[in-house]
Amino acid sequence: MTTRPSLAPVGRTADRLRLTQVNGPTDSTIADWLQLIRAEYLEMPRLRLTRLQAQRLWALDPSTCDALLTALVNVGFLTCTRDERYVLTEGEW
Repeated sequence: MTTRPSLAPVGRTADRLRLTQVNGPTDSTIADWLQLIRAEYLEMPRLRLTRLQAQRLWALDPSTCDALLTALVNVGFLTCTRDERYVLTEGEW
């Protein structure tokens, strides 16, 4: 049985965001963001976001957002629909 990742408190998320924006994404911040995005989709399995909506929701720069969404699609966690919305892949919930 797997456990869901816990979400970081707002202050820690803001700290990671500042680190990402100032220094660029690091391996640890990328891993943190992947965990956060996975947790959001597992919490709300019917979530359907465009790239721009995801970028706004998580306050990410365009290249970081693209990299995160692409990584989650590549591992089969998310699917990009014909209308370019990112959804949880069937069977993941």
